[in-house]
Amino acid sequence: MPTSTNKICDHFRKVDTTILEILINMNLSLWINPKIAKKEKLEYFQSLCRQIISQQLSGKAADTIQGRFEALFPKKIVTPEKLLEHKDQTLRDAGMSWAKASYIKNIATAILSDDFRWNDFHKLSDEDVVAELTKIKGVGRWTAEMFLMFTLGREDVFSHGDIGLRRGIENLYNLENPSKKKIECIVSVWKPYRTYGSIALWQSLEK
Repeated sequence: MPTSTNKICDHFRKVDTTILEILINMNLSLWINPKIAKKEKLEYFQSLCRQIISQQLSGKAADTIQGRFEALFPKKIVTPEKLLEHKDQTLRDAGMSWAKASYIKNIATAILSDDFRWNDFHKLSDEDVVAELTKIKGVGRWTAEMFLMFTLGREDVFSHGDIGLRRGIENLYNLENPSKKKIECIVSVWKPYRTYGSIALWQSLEK
């Protein structure tokens, strides 16, 4: 991990023992990509495709569609060039909605263009990455935030638009329909490790 598990746990021991109890009983390395160095555009593309496919789906359903999607490509290597050769109906037959089929094609077009700062992503701020990604039709803030967490390995991200995180907050802190302001009060003390707090919330839903 970019930051040691001990350092992360020491932080939450000071600011939120509810989250700490979850973190000490899980393997954080299974949840987040520790590589924060520059990556190739192809990796970014494949990651964004996975995130679009997984939107509003259970993990099992997303994995099934992802498998069918990858099977459309030689050696299951998803590339933007090959994706653009497929008809939307082919993607629909793999289990995607028409909208998602359109969105991942938009991403493929963006990856192949020179209008985006892909080669600078590893050094851009979180908000600058979000701004770049949300220029692509179909890529919203949630997708960009998941990209920050799991592709760029950013450690201080919390997605207010994630239903699972909201549900985790409600369950762990005995709250009913908390406002964004209330949620922000809870998660602000997690800085600079809000990503790990988010992971703990998702993990809490698995119990």
